This record gives sequence, C-alpha cells and structure tokens, in this order.
Amino acid sequence: MSDQSTKPEEKGFFEKVKETIESLWEGTKDTAEDVKEVAEEKFEDIKEKVTAKKATVTKKAAATKKTVAKKTDEVTAKAKTDAADVKAKAETKAKAITAKVKDETATAKKAVADVKAKAGTKAKAITAKAKTEATEAKKTVAAKTAKAATAVKKKAVTTK
Repeated sequence: MSDQSTKPEEKGFFEKVKETIESLWEGTKDTAEDVKEVAEEKFEDIKEKVTAKKATVTKKAAATKKTVAKKTDEVTAKAKTDAADVKAKAETKAKAITAKVKDETATAKKAVADVKAKAGTKAKAITAKAKTEATEAKKTVAAKTAKAATAVKKKAVTTK
C-alpha cells in the first residue's frame, strides 16, 4: 500500500497566506493599471489645456512685440527728426557767426589799412617837413658860416 491518502489535502497556514497575498497582489495590479489609465487621461487633458493657453499667450506676446516695435520706431523717427532740426539750427547759427566774424575781420583789416595809410601819409609829411627844415637850417648855417668866414678873412687881411 501506499502511504498517500486518497483524501484531498488540507491547505496549511502558509498556503492560505500565500493565496491571500496573491489575491491582494492581483487586486493591487488591477488598481495600479486603473490609476495609470486615469493619470494618462488627466495628463492628456492638462496637455491640451496648456497648449491652448500657450497659443493664446503666444498671440498676446506677438501683439505686444509688434506694439513695442511700432513705438520704438516712432520714438526713433522723432529722435532723428529732432536731431536733424538741431543740426540745421546749429549749422545756421554757425554760418551766421562765421559771416559776422568775416565782416568784423574785414572791418578790422580796413581799419588797419586806413591807419597804415594815415601813418604813411603823416610820415611822408613829417619827412618832407624835416627835409625842408634841414635844408633851411643848412642854408642858415651855411650863410652864418660864410659870414663868419668872410669876417675871419677880413680880419686876416686887416691883420696882415
């Protein structure tokens, strides 16, 4: 005979624990799969919402960028216009100052030329007067010398 009994064996404590753990494991697996599916769906929903908001923000940013560029262009144009006006005014003023300086220089040169001409005329007059006076003085001295010489000759003739 065999030692094995024909009755079904009763499960032991560890086998019952093992079956309980297996059933818990399968339940946990199913729950994990369900959670995974729900998370994926949520992720897709959030992704769609973010994409929609991102497009809106991008449109607003583009509009703001255009506005800023337009204002920058306006300010730049105004600054260029103002700079051109200031430059034109400065050039006009510089030309006026240059013309005034040229006029003053010409007037000063004319005054110098007049002074030189007057000085030359006066110098010539003084020179002519001095020559005349020198000639007269020479004549006077010559006449006195001649008289003195004659007087000395007469004395010399008389003393001889």
